[in-house]
Amino acid sequence: MNLRMFRRKYNLGLLLFFFGVRIYSQDCYWQMRVQYDMDIDFDHEKHRYEGEQKLKIYNNSPDTLKKIYYHLYFNAFQPGSDMDIKSRLIEDPDPRVGNRISNLAESEIGFIRPERISQNRRKLDFIVDGTILEVKLKNPLMPQDSTIIEMKYLAQVPVQIRRSGRNNKEGIDYSMAQWYPKLCNYDRHGWHADPYIGREFYAPWGDFRVSIEIDSKYVIAATGYIQSEVSYLPGSKKIKKWEFYAPNVHDFVWAADPDYIREVYPLKDGRTLQFFHQANPKYDTAWMQLPKIMERALEFMESHYGRYAYDNYSFIQGGDGGMEYPMATLITGNRPLISLVGVSLHEWMHSWFQMMLATNESKYPWMDEGFTSYAEDEVMNYVKMLGLLPGYEPSKNVMQSTLEAYVNFIHSGKEEALCTPADHYETNRAYGVGSYVKGSLTLMQLRYIVGEKAFRKGMMNYYSHWIFKHPEPSDFFRSIEKASDIELDWFEDYWVNTTKRVDYSIDTIVEVNSKCVLKINRLGQFPMPVDVLVRTKTKEIIYHIPLDIMRGHKTDPELVFAKPWHWVNPEYFLELESRLDEIVEVILDPNIQLPDIHRENQKLVINDSVLD
Repeated sequence: MNLRMFRRKYNLGLLLFFFGVRIYSQDCYWQMRVQYDMDIDFDHEKHRYEGEQKLKIYNNSPDTLKKIYYHLYFNAFQPGSDMDIKSRLIEDPDPRVGNRISNLAESEIGFIRPERISQNRRKLDFIVDGTILEVKLKNPLMPQDSTIIEMKYLAQVPVQIRRSGRNNKEGIDYSMAQWYPKLCNYDRHGWHADPYIGREFYAPWGDFRVSIEIDSKYVIAATGYIQSEVSYLPGSKKIKKWEFYAPNVHDFVWAADPDYIREVYPLKDGRTLQFFHQANPKYDTAWMQLPKIMERALEFMESHYGRYAYDNYSFIQGGDGGMEYPMATLITGNRPLISLVGVSLHEWMHSWFQMMLATNESKYPWMDEGFTSYAEDEVMNYVKMLGLLPGYEPSKNVMQSTLEAYVNFIHSGKEEALCTPADHYETNRAYGVGSYVKGSLTLMQLRYIVGEKAFRKGMMNYYSHWIFKHPEPSDFFRSIEKASDIELDWFEDYWVNTTKRVDYSIDTIVEVNSKCVLKINRLGQFPMPVDVLVRTKTKEIIYHIPLDIMRGHKTDPELVFAKPWHWVNPEYFLELESRLDEIVEVILDPNIQLPDIHRENQKLVINDSVLD
């Protein structure tokens, strides 16, 4: 080969290399996939079970995996665990946990103990570190390849403390959440082998086949579809074998109790809702009313947030409050109707923002808990509008109490940025306000910024593009940007990554050459578009002042749009259409949409006599 040919081929190779890298970087989304095949033999007298798990892992990443990680959640329910230590040291412990774990006896603790793990029938070395299992592979898992990992293990169900466990306060025998060795997720950021302290979850999508052998006195409620119920007599014990199949989910929950009443409520399109609860004269009427309310609620859910992707959903009495899982929820059931509807709506809405749009809750809990809380409030208001909750009237400003709760918390000085990982908040209250309250306000603020039509379009775009994937914050905000043609990176940066505050005030109003000029001050560091209501003796005008860095503004025929506010300026001068002697009062943020920390400086009265 002569030198010229060598140089041509060398340059072409470099070009193809860099071009290939560029193409890959432009479209590099991938996600792992799994297939679980699990059999458990449950001994209800000892509260233990023997498990066999065959897990097929599809490595859709560009990386070679030499080891894998599993969650062993039940190991958290042992004295000295991370969950126990965290609960005892945090200044405001969850009262459901407190110091209860530290006081568990050996017969009360939870555990999952792997006994043998193999790959292609070759025994694998493994290390158990609290709630995390590390497994070293004999044969590295290459990109675009798959492998099967088999495991035998012994597990003990802890007394019910948080989500999982036996004999909850309402008398449900078993709430089986986080009960199996669960593969940690691997994504473009690497492995997510987060120790469990009782908060959030993240896992790859897959198909589950689960077989449970248990005393025949039990009724089982679970994720997925029942494939069979078979009773037989091995030796001298009466055992029933239940088989379930759940396609395209990222977790599997089940519950068992001998006193479960199972009610199946068919929907018009062939799907079904299932309800599992114990008989209780005080609350039976509420459970009887629940199916119809949930059916009507689904109308609003699907029209505003996308179609529910599965053929059934189960509301299961169990757990310690309310906790969402694919195709099912565990909820405490001894509640009056309003409370039962509220918890059911919240947990079912998780099917959208975690069970079909599976964010990494450990990193972004607000994208699930917050969005779910916002949607729950909207759906609850819809249910009230239909008159399905007698005595409860719909609200004109659904988010008012949420906004007030957030502002009040800001004044406590305990707020932490939304980008704080779920397990790393300094207080439980800061986690709760951030994930649920401020997370909910994320949607309220965006709806205010981009307008109703663009917001609804953006939410549906988010659903349709990211269903059965793992979206991150930038993916969500980009969905709203595309629907509104408004830049939102400034909002994401301030809202998610800082605790900067919104604080606007009216300064003065003067008349110059028969025209009024209103001076508005931005006292806080967080810039936002602002609405200004000018009430005159004969009419009302609402001016909307967008930010220049939005590169656009919402559309609303009822608003008068002013020139954009240059975001770095602390002052803005709004020229009004009215004369000073015509103006009665001026109000900033008249519909109370902003989380402004000082509302007392947002109103200016010009003519008291007219107001009186």
